[in-house]
Amino acid sequence: MSKFDEIRYFHDHEVNEKLQSVARDPMMKALMNFTFPGEDEQVWLEQFKNVHSISDFQHQFVAYAVRQILAKSSEGFTISGFDKLDKNASYLYISNHRDIVLDTSLLNLALLESGLIMTASAIGDNLVKRNFLNVLAKLNRNFLVQRGLPLRDQLTSSQVMSEYIKEQLLQENRSVWIAQREGRAKTGNDATQQGVLKMLAMAAGDQSITDYFKTLKIVPISISYEYDPTDSLKMPQLLAQHREEEYIKGKNEDFTSMLSGILGQKKRIHLHAGNVLDKELDEIAATIENKNKQLQAIAQVIDDSIIRNYKLWPTKYIAYDLLHHTDTYASQYTEQEKQLFVRRLEMRIDPSDLVSKEYFLAMYANPLVNKLKLEENL
Repeated sequence: MSKFDEIRYFHDHEVNEKLQSVARDPMMKALMNFTFPGEDEQVWLEQFKNVHSISDFQHQFVAYAVRQILAKSSEGFTISGFDKLDKNASYLYISNHRDIVLDTSLLNLALLESGLIMTASAIGDNLVKRNFLNVLAKLNRNFLVQRGLPLRDQLTSSQVMSEYIKEQLLQENRSVWIAQREGRAKTGNDATQQGVLKMLAMAAGDQSITDYFKTLKIVPISISYEYDPTDSLKMPQLLAQHREEEYIKGKNEDFTSMLSGILGQKKRIHLHAGNVLDKELDEIAATIENKNKQLQAIAQVIDDSIIRNYKLWPTKYIAYDLLHHTDTYASQYTEQEKQLFVRRLEMRIDPSDLVSKEYFLAMYANPLVNKLKLEENL
């Protein structure tokens, strides 16, 4: 028994047995029919017999599934910044978080196509309660973040996860993906939670936080969808917060969000890999002594990179102009793009509900607002 057994993904020697255990699950059939339309069930069931590692599964099945998702629900996927990374090095990718499944799936497709080391990726255990999803996640090198624990257990769980991430990066030479915050950003404001960095720092041992973070080779990732396929699904929680009410998730809400994120229309998608955090960490170490303030400064450096490198699609400019009743950014979009966006808004929410409308537009406009603020402060 390893202390990581409760959270780890499958070892390669376990892969075939675990894959066979869900091979005939109706959800696997649906996934394979989507990935290989028109293919006889026996063909992929036979192919499963030859899958003996996570790498086999990702190369032979997952990459095809992600490409199918892109073909059916997007108008193109572009990347930048990955050519600066070392093909033999592992990195800790910290990204903004928009979509439960796709954020990490698209990053891994980018890494695969760039010849870089693919990631072990953090996923909340609340998202994989169903046995099929749990097995599928671990077959895809996801490790579990344990949610909803009592405070004392939470601390132990964070320590174990911190050590697991360290082992993956420094001993296994395996890259790791983690979102900058717990849960997706629903307002379009991308901000790193200090708690995420605190958890990562728990395995630092005798090293200073800044020295330890240098060894992890942190790369901020900016992911930008032209349309957010789950935009309307994020509204009830935002409206509950607006009314200062407690928001309670519906029974299948996470699952619905996962499916909508995968199948919903995204138009164009861009993924940018920022520079490895290095000199910034030296500067923080030289100018700030307090550990909490160091973590705050590191979070700010990550945020600045994500915001600066975030691709602003026409939808961001349209939403800003509609929100502020202006045509400041009219040169950034066409009339047709504006009409399409307005039609989408009218179909996704009740446009006569002014609060909903404001939140919906702000969700799209905030990445632009944040970039403008960043440029002002430079």
